[in-house]
Amino acid sequence: MAKKRRVEPIPQQKDENIFYQSMEEVMHASMIPYAEYVILDRALPRVEDGLKPVQRRILYTMYELGMTPDKPYRKCARIVGDCLGKYHPHGDTSVYDALVRMAQGFNMRAPLVDGHGNFGSVDGDSAAAMRYTEARMAPPALELLRDIDKDTVRWSLNFDDTLKEPDMLPGRFPNLLVNGASGIAVGLATNIPPHNMGEAIDGVIAQIDKPKITLQEMMAIIKGPDFPTGGYILEGGELEQAYATGRGRIKLRARLFVEQLKNGKKNIVITELPYQVNKAALLEKILKLREDKKGLLSAITDIRDESDREGMRAVIELRRDTDEEKVLAYLYKYSQLQVTFGINMVAIAGGRPQQLGLLEINRIYIAHQKDVVTRRTRHDLEQAKAREHILAGLMIAVRNIDEVIRIIRSSQNPKEAKARLIERFALSEVQAQAILDMRLQRLTALEIENLEKEYNKILALIAELEAILSSERRLMSVIKKELKEIRDKYATPRLTQFLNTEDEVEPAQGDEVIVEDTVVVRTANGAIKRVADRLYQKANRAQESGAVVGDHVVQILPMKTNERMLAFTNLGNAGFINVEDLPDGKWRDRGVPIANFIPELKKNETVVALLPAVDFSQELLFFTRDGMVKKSLYEQYNIRKKAFQACGLKNNDQVVAVEFARPDGNCLLITKNGMSICFGQDQVSAMGRTASGVKAIALSHGDQVIFVRQVGEEGEIVVISDKGYGKRSLAVDYEPQGRGGKGVKTIDFKKNGVNGQALVFVHYVQEPEELVLVQKSGMTTNVPTEMILIENRFSKGRPLAMVVLDDLVEQAYPIVF
Repeated sequence: MAKKRRVEPIPQQKDENIFYQSMEEVMHASMIPYAEYVILDRALPRVEDGLKPVQRRILYTMYELGMTPDKPYRKCARIVGDCLGKYHPHGDTSVYDALVRMAQGFNMRAPLVDGHGNFGSVDGDSAAAMRYTEARMAPPALELLRDIDKDTVRWSLNFDDTLKEPDMLPGRFPNLLVNGASGIAVGLATNIPPHNMGEAIDGVIAQIDKPKITLQEMMAIIKGPDFPTGGYILEGGELEQAYATGRGRIKLRARLFVEQLKNGKKNIVITELPYQVNKAALLEKILKLREDKKGLLSAITDIRDESDREGMRAVIELRRDTDEEKVLAYLYKYSQLQVTFGINMVAIAGGRPQQLGLLEINRIYIAHQKDVVTRRTRHDLEQAKAREHILAGLMIAVRNIDEVIRIIRSSQNPKEAKARLIERFALSEVQAQAILDMRLQRLTALEIENLEKEYNKILALIAELEAILSSERRLMSVIKKELKEIRDKYATPRLTQFLNTEDEVEPAQGDEVIVEDTVVVRTANGAIKRVADRLYQKANRAQESGAVVGDHVVQILPMKTNERMLAFTNLGNAGFINVEDLPDGKWRDRGVPIANFIPELKKNETVVALLPAVDFSQELLFFTRDGMVKKSLYEQYNIRKKAFQACGLKNNDQVVAVEFARPDGNCLLITKNGMSICFGQDQVSAMGRTASGVKAIALSHGDQVIFVRQVGEEGEIVVISDKGYGKRSLAVDYEPQGRGGKGVKTIDFKKNGVNGQALVFVHYVQEPEELVLVQKSGMTTNVPTEMILIENRFSKGRPLAMVVLDDLVEQAYPIVF
């Protein structure tokens, strides 16, 4: 046996540049700096100017580019490019999204960017690409940047140490409260609602006047958030708690009114939405609620958006006699017509994130304004003193102008002239240079007078600036004065109002009906049932007929369990049936008699049609056995009675069919004796509910209508006689003619009766079906419609079943697949 060869391990070479650390140490060392960066430099705003870094950089970029409100708009792509290249080295999407938000009037209470082009909508539409849109600074943005060139804020180097950018803006109004903020950092989030500018500034002024102001006193001034989309704030929330601790919840509600229409219907009209609610998504949600599982909302008949440039108008149309208060209570509970806004006032203060109450936010903002105005005053004082120093030298020169001119003219060069002036009049180098640079026009009497006025004015300014710096009271007075100027210039009336909801209707527990899709099945023997849609789809309907022997399905109507149907009878009556009252079963169940649900039915009265009682804006067509037709508005049948007369009948006539009128369809009537007529339903004028109608076809003695259908140019008509003869004819062969005539033949009955003497079945076919022919003896024959030959209207047909002697075909029906 061969000896196993020993494999020596390859010696590992040590690399001094490789350091081994545990995953715990690496994650800790990496995550902490990342979290700190996200918190401080990306997601959270500063209290002082209320801006996140990207927003501050965008505004400063626009300021550098000179995009002030009085200048033309410039492409947003230029702004984004400059901001990326100079200050914000991140994706252009993040910069453009922040720019777009600052231009959206439905997101910002005081927009900071004036956008030109498509900047999105309250329906959730996104803004156009930055190469298409244009922008410039909005007037309030200038107030945030005002005095930034007077050393009012601290500066830091940008990402590549080539430029300086402000750590914060002067923020001459409390932007954090006015425009709010929202953001998600690592382990932290902020959601500060916007406020009314006038109220926010008044609150700051009140706290300046009374530093120990109470929260209740402050809330008498700053009443609450003021959202750009308006709407209501419901009283009784956690607003006071939110202002005290920085965290709380309030409920927002849409502004709407109920519009009464002339026809008795009512519309719920929405004019303002809760903050950050997508209008299109809201209406879609309400539509889904109506169709899905909220029974009370079935009273909603239509939802449409009629908003235009004049303002928002979303309409929810209700049925007549609907309790709109209950519907609204339901919508408030299950849709975004009422939402909860979580206030979480987290911002960067003192170099770290803090959750702040209203008074603390104002306190930090006031401290920032004190620092800004103090630094600005010092800057102005330095500039004024420098100017005063120069003016003092010029005043000396003016008073001794002849000697000054003599010294200058007798000097060999400017350097010598400067030195001699300094020595003669005890001037500084700056003053001497200013004298040398002075124009001869300043020697006129008027200019000398102006110089003296400027000198006295600068002395007064220096005194005033020094007084401001030496007195905190005067400093705060300056801050208040400038805040009031901004308030008077930009403040607008409050948009969001407060609403007391103590007396409102609460949705009742019983209203929460689960709505399901179902199908209502009616059979030839007058039985009815409902089958859940999921069971209906799974059922083998070809084998499980859903009825007893000798019975068959004549109508399948898709419905919802919270809807109603109207049942029309052969005697011209109608009655309502609630779908939820029908027994819920399987496809093969027998069902129960319709008479159980309409007790008013007589012994010889049968239901000929079931129609959904949902949309009453349509028209109905009634057809009778004696060849009459009537058109009526469906809304005439939307009455409170359980059962009522639906159609007038004469001479023991009977209704054979009721259908919704189709504007694009023609009415086709076929009689037992094989006659047919086709005419447009527009030949029938609308009549009252109890009218008898007009003549559709002139019948010969003993004849009667056995088939009625609105047909188009597509499809075929199958006819079967009592002798089992049948054929298919193209629907287009039944040419429209005037209503009320005798019509034309649809089958040629031979005199010897070989192909029958009467029609027993007529059917309109658009897809392949299978028919069942039933003879007197009980024998049945299944015939696929595709096996029936297509012939012209005047042909006699071909045998479809073996009929011997008097064993005639009594009936036929299609198998429901």
